[in-house]
Amino acid sequence: MDLNAIMQQARQFQERLAEIQARLGERLVSATVGGGMVEVVMDGALRVRSVRIDPEAIDPKDPAMLQDLVVAAVNEAIGRAREMGQEEMRSLTGGLQLPGIGMF
Repeated sequence: MDLNAIMQQARQFQERLAEIQARLGERLVSATVGGGMVEVVMDGALRVRSVRIDPEAIDPKDPAMLQDLVVAAVNEAIGRAREMGQEEMRSLTGGLQLPGIGMF
């Protein structure tokens, strides 16, 4: 196989990977827990964009409940963002699992 062709394919792969990473940074997922009491919006680069807390969820006598809801919402959003990232990566690799190539 031609080494120049392999290098060109590697460059194209890296360019497409960079495009996917940029696109994921713009795409958003959200997770709502506690019957809508806490919502977390996160981008595909796993950055939290916003947290919405219903005032009814704020009970000074039970801060642990609110903490648990926030943790649950963040973890759910992370899971959704990872799924979105994996879908994008499958489009790049044609469904192949390549070692060292993954975002999550």
